[in-house]
Amino acid sequence: MTYLLALDQGTSSSRSIVFDADGHVVAQAQQELTQIYPQPGWVEHDPQEIWRTQLATARDALAKAGITASQVSALGITNQRETTVVWNRRTGMPIHHAIVWQDRRAEPTCVELRERGLADTIQAKTGLLVDAYFSGTKLKWILDHVAGARQLAHNGELAFGTVDSWLIWRLTAGAVHATDVSNASRTMLFNVHTNQWDAELLHAMDIPANMLPTVKPSSAVYGEVTPKLLGHAIPIGGVAGDQQSALFGQACFNAGMVKNTYGTGCFMLMHTGHNFETSHNGLITTSAAQASTKTEFAMEGSVFVGGAVVQWLRDGLHAIKASGEVQELAQSVPDSGGVMVVPAFTGLGAPYWKPDARGTITGLTRGSTVAHIARASLESIAYQSAALLQAMTRDAVEAGGVAVAELRVDGGACVNDLLMQFQADLLGIPVVRPAVTETTALGAAYLAGLTVGIYQNTEELSRLWRAERRFLPTLAPQRAKEQMQRWEHAVRQTVL
Repeated sequence: MTYLLALDQGTSSSRSIVFDADGHVVAQAQQELTQIYPQPGWVEHDPQEIWRTQLATARDALAKAGITASQVSALGITNQRETTVVWNRRTGMPIHHAIVWQDRRAEPTCVELRERGLADTIQAKTGLLVDAYFSGTKLKWILDHVAGARQLAHNGELAFGTVDSWLIWRLTAGAVHATDVSNASRTMLFNVHTNQWDAELLHAMDIPANMLPTVKPSSAVYGEVTPKLLGHAIPIGGVAGDQQSALFGQACFNAGMVKNTYGTGCFMLMHTGHNFETSHNGLITTSAAQASTKTEFAMEGSVFVGGAVVQWLRDGLHAIKASGEVQELAQSVPDSGGVMVVPAFTGLGAPYWKPDARGTITGLTRGSTVAHIARASLESIAYQSAALLQAMTRDAVEAGGVAVAELRVDGGACVNDLLMQFQADLLGIPVVRPAVTETTALGAAYLAGLTVGIYQNTEELSRLWRAERRFLPTLAPQRAKEQMQRWEHAVRQTVL
């Protein structure tokens, strides 16, 4: 048997999954990650905990699979993107907690960049809108606020990386400081046309180039895992940011194919082939996972609070004791009873980009119950995703493309049949759930498998993709349109 090991380092947990060559899950292990909230709008992780939990789950997954590291052909890494780590090259120790992608502390820097007239330049070079979501301004904050950091950086003593780079560094015992194009494209420092760090953008944010990792294709030889960690050296052959990895794992290799991942947030990507297309509808352009040095792109929209709204129901409102109870509670009422929940807990992402928005519950009556709020919370995930696809479709049509034929879905919340059916009803197109929903990790495994020759090309990978269920729309188009109009009205009420 041929095995591939995927490390899936996410926002809420570290996971490791062993796949066979057909893309089937053989074994997996998971550990939760501590969320650190120093003050409102700030979110941090402990980089050392990221490393410890990721290594522990890799060992656990191999043990559960009943195999040794010597039987693993290659290792792939996929990771929460934009989350920023800075560490000392000599000691290997982080100089600050990792600043998580959800963190908003760098908004003042973004305001300054916009006021300096750099927004258009940044979008033209990186495909990104100026926002605190991306890594560059987080890195600048660390250099500006950690004592002595900027001097150490100018002396070449500090290394910056997104989580993939941090893991590669640790896996190779400091021998490799690298990232892939998909992660680099999320920094606001990377020119996606040339696949190079951009000197003008580095200068604009006062970031020394010597801090940055080497950038490689997503499918490439990155180095080897130090034998003492897992018992045998394993080639690191694939690296991609989680959403681009999911796009790859969903076999969305051709322009016009779309996937949506329902995780802590929701992330929708449409492959646009080799064409860089600028959105006119609030989306961003990003590098897709690239199996070669040839540039490939995707249009992306990000929902900041997706599945996290269920965690809020559990931990904030105490409406449920476990996340799995939400579907039963939501189905205990026939609909939301006019209640709308807009979970703008950390502002609103695409296509609205309203960082100052705050969560709202509207449409309450004396007859409203916690079940109505639970159903409205679940539906909010679908509403936000529908707004993304509508924006994406407008961009595609404006660029001379065609409307989206289907939406491929993955992530933890895609197992919720009520949510997936409501999503299909709002969109008016089939929502397709694959047989293997662990597509984020699968994409990393596929990229690694390509590197070591287990797979010859993406056509072979397309043949491995299989659907488990298709959710067909049942709602009349006019009714779906009215529902979306109610949602947009609720969104307008989130901004004071």
